[in-house]
Amino acid sequence: MKDVAARAGVSLGTVSNVLNRPDMVSERTRQRVRAAIDALGFVRNESARQLRGGGSRTLAYVVLDTSNPFFTDVARGVQETGDGEGLAVYLCNSGDDPRRQAAYLDLLEQQRVEGVLITPADAADPRLTALARRGTPVVFVDRGAGPDSCSVTVDDVLGGDLAVTHLLDTGHERIAFIGGPSTIGQVADRIAGARRALERAGRDPDDLTVLQTSRLDVAEGRRAGERLAGFPAARRPTAAFCANDLVALGLLQQMVRLGLRVPEDMAIIGYDDIEFAEAAAVPLTSVSQPRHLLGRTAAELLLSESRGSGGHQHRQVVFDPELVVRASTRLRPVPLV
Repeated sequence: MKDVAARAGVSLGTVSNVLNRPDMVSERTRQRVRAAIDALGFVRNESARQLRGGGSRTLAYVVLDTSNPFFTDVARGVQETGDGEGLAVYLCNSGDDPRRQAAYLDLLEQQRVEGVLITPADAADPRLTALARRGTPVVFVDRGAGPDSCSVTVDDVLGGDLAVTHLLDTGHERIAFIGGPSTIGQVADRIAGARRALERAGRDPDDLTVLQTSRLDVAEGRRAGERLAGFPAARRPTAAFCANDLVALGLLQQMVRLGLRVPEDMAIIGYDDIEFAEAAAVPLTSVSQPRHLLGRTAAELLLSESRGSGGHQHRQVVFDPELVVRASTRLRPVPLV
């Protein structure tokens, strides 16, 4: 900065103002300083600046699984808010591994990030409460939180209800839920919503055939398809509500491989409404979550907390999902008059 000041013929303070408070410097002086910066190839030492100030111009999002497009779409929403505030965003993939999550949280605290957004592999990790206690805000994304934290999520009970209500309305009697493990809160809520729809329709909620999977990915959807195909024809479900779109796409692939028609032999509903849902060979009906809005809202809550002057109120924001109907489910035929 001293070299820049000498070349531009200004004080060190003027260079600092051009970099940090340019509105305080005349346009002519700013141009002269910028020309000196360009000529010298000056790059500000942001690490030293952060060390002096005790913080950084960065946010972090610890993602559960970057192979799932749902989370990368949420991350884009986070990035939109970060870009608008001049902040960089670290994207950390825990891979649904609590040990990797713990390592990232330790590293991010060392980096003095302005705040941490997280879809946790382990919501009970004591590092999360320790971070908040030491002044680094933590916002839960796609996971509910208690009154001591902000969170942004979707009403998954309603989402499960919407999916199974649609299947009942289109005439299906034997319905399966595919996904798991049920220890994942969203999976449990989606099952609860599915059973609520059955009960409201006067059906036994235990009529729902639940096929647990170990993960929520395409491979598990294919394996579930093999299991469904093994059911006797008289007991085989005619419709499947899947815990997410990846499982639904794997199921769809397996149905095609086995020569079963979608939706004639098996109607399929996914969850999340990722871009690939509409682009599938049979466009996939899906329960849509506002992915970008989740990310933007979570980042806004985090910045409100990190920059508040003690008046911040923790909020637990819950959005409603919407059903997007496509070709993978079949409408009930209209009776001929």
